[in-house]
Amino acid sequence: MCITCGCQDHSDHHHDHKQPQQSIRLEQDILKINNRYAKANRSLLDAKNAVALNFVSSPGSGKTTLLEKTITGLIAKSLIYVIEGDQQTDIDANRIRKAGADAYQINTGKACHLDAHMVGHGFEHFDIKPNSLVFIENVGNLICPAMFDLGEHYRVALISTTEGEDKPLKYPDMFYHADVVVINKVDLLPYVDFDINRCIENIKKIRSKVMIFQTSAKDGFGINAWCDWLGNLVNNTNRVTV
Repeated sequence: MCITCGCQDHSDHHHDHKQPQQSIRLEQDILKINNRYAKANRSLLDAKNAVALNFVSSPGSGKTTLLEKTITGLIAKSLIYVIEGDQQTDIDANRIRKAGADAYQINTGKACHLDAHMVGHGFEHFDIKPNSLVFIENVGNLICPAMFDLGEHYRVALISTTEGEDKPLKYPDMFYHADVVVINKVDLLPYVDFDINRCIENIKKIRSKVMIFQTSAKDGFGINAWCDWLGNLVNNTNRVTV
């Protein structure tokens, strides 16, 4: 979505953007409506003591694979529901179901992010039980999803070692609003030009007290610590104000 004019299709984007006051009002209205839906989503989840996490990243960071490994590690102890966001196909939702969790696919079409209204309708397809985990895998994009509260309790930003360690500096809004950052694909560190210490420094320049996990969904490195943290959320032992 273009935040300047509110359009979702840029293929015939020839109209004039020289009306800043009108553009600001439109953006504020869009976010105000979204925040109302997000509040309703969060109230629904809170009533069931369910914890929701919004996973955001660029495409190819490994969100779905990490979720598959997470489900495998937690499904025996926790009920898990997953909202999958992609522009097209139900490929990821099918992967999540095979991993053992209940999944609902949202196809956004031309839109580059999920919004709270979409997610609320997604929740209607679940019978969310008390003390469960709800994962929302957002559309791969480091810009638009940063603006939209979906009603989650935690926002998890992924960055993989196949990306530049300067991503947090280039896309600061996404990392500033993250409660947790996962540095994924650490098994590739010997083969890529990625300075993980510099990446951590850059993340903390944007948000100094953010929680950081290092994981490899391929070989399992860090998955136990990650799953332990998630499992404790259900029992309220790790909850923080965000």
